Amino acid sequence: MTNPIAPLVAALAAAAALVAPPAHSARPAAHAPVHQTSRAAAAAAANNPLLAHPWGAYQGKMEPSWVAWTQATGTAKTRLAYIASKPKDHWFGHWNPNDKIGDQIRDYIANSQDGNPDALVQMAIFRVVPWEHDACTRLPTKAERASYRQWIDRFAAAVGNTPTAIVLQPDGPFALCAPHGSHVPSNLVAYASRVLSAQPRTTVYIEAGADDWPAPSRGGAPTAVKILIRGGIQYAHGFALNGTHYDSIPNEVNRATAIAKILAQKGYPGRKAVINTSNNGHPFRFAQYTGPDPLNPVVCPSRTTSASKTCETLGVPPTTDVASARWKLPALTAARAAKYVDAYLWFGRPWLHHVGSQPFRTNRAIRLVETTPYR
Repeated sequence: MTNPIAPLVAALAAAAALVAPPAHSARPAAHAPVHQTSRAAAAAAANNPLLAHPWGAYQGKMEPSWVAWTQATGTAKTRLAYIASKPKDHWFGHWNPNDKIGDQIRDYIANSQDGNPDALVQMAIFRVVPWEHDACTRLPTKAERASYRQWIDRFAAAVGNTPTAIVLQPDGPFALCAPHGSHVPSNLVAYASRVLSAQPRTTVYIEAGADDWPAPSRGGAPTAVKILIRGGIQYAHGFALNGTHYDSIPNEVNRATAIAKILAQKGYPGRKAVINTSNNGHPFRFAQYTGPDPLNPVVCPSRTTSASKTCETLGVPPTTDVASARWKLPALTAARAAKYVDAYLWFGRPWLHHVGSQPFRTNRAIRLVETTPYR
């Protein structure tokens, strides 16, 4: 690879020796995302913009794992540093007011880049109102649509020339449950895809569910393609999978392959995926969860938990080295990943309560670190 992703800061020091400086400069030592180093990666770089930049990692007050790290000591501090130091997506949405979103994005970018204007900044946008189950019962009002477009315009203006990777509208399949089959919610996502992709160094990935959502019995990959076409894949670089599910890398790579092939057949060639691996270190399909609440699965009890038990832990760390032998993938999965997947990213948030909602659970985060097989 011609432009390897360099370490962001020095290697992690022993937690007992850490003395946090003032809050504006306190940063847990970051682990560089794993990256491709083979010569083949150089050829891939032209088609994968995530290879072109070092990756920034936001470490400020908007990130609860960083806040918890600043307050922790000893072993807890070491464990929390594993999450706080990773490049990952912060979710921005309607809770970020229109009149403040520009300044918030600029602050987020400045912190993430930490003085390096070439560093890649990762974000997720969850701004359509209503969304999720509410999207099945009513459409956005005229005022909500105007507010959305204004918010997106201000977000994009704040991004400007910054290298960014944006996951657009997690839980994408809810676009298909709009009343009377309306395309209004999808049209808003498409507006965002067009405006954001027009920024010179922004890469957009539209979220399209997971391999188990839409399930094969509900249309599978062709239905996911419908989400993407309605949502502006014509403007975007690619699509995102597994944001709020826990499915395995082989299953998600298979879904990515199927989607990419169908998109190519429909006139959208070259679209590639990013796959969330923040919470699939012990993968299971959503409907197969054996506990009381698949939206808030229990953390695995150990790094060697039986495959028969459904539980959650951290998966493969953020990386563009999607076919590495380190991940112990089947040969076919590795080959397909190398062709159809740009990166494994952390845009899910298993350290938060109830599928990425607030609040941050410190004990949960520590147990996720202690039980991941990838640490």
